Amino acid sequence: MIRLTCLATAAVLMAAPTFAAESKKQSCEYQSQVVAAIQKARIDRVKEREVPAAIAATNPSWPDNYNAAIPLMAPWVYDQKMKVVRNEDMAAAWLELCLQQ
Repeated sequence: MIRLTCLATAAVLMAAPTFAAESKKQSCEYQSQVVAAIQKARIDRVKEREVPAAIAATNPSWPDNYNAAIPLMAPWVYDQKMKVVRNEDMAAAWLELCLQQ
């Protein structure tokens, strides 16, 4: 199972951009898309410090303000063992945790 520090998750979730016009569900879905992009970058062996630029180059479909969460979420993905990154759906795990907050 994916290791996740509750305190770190709470900090990122609170720091992740949310707006009154967006529902909690929509915000969590965007956040999970960000996690999926970070996970793909890790699988593609992108260095952690280069992740924001690498993801920006793909023209992601989420609102631009969610790009600010990439440096906050990347350490969580990069701290996982590669076996976990390759075999687990980290975006689904993030979505589930986000919706529970």
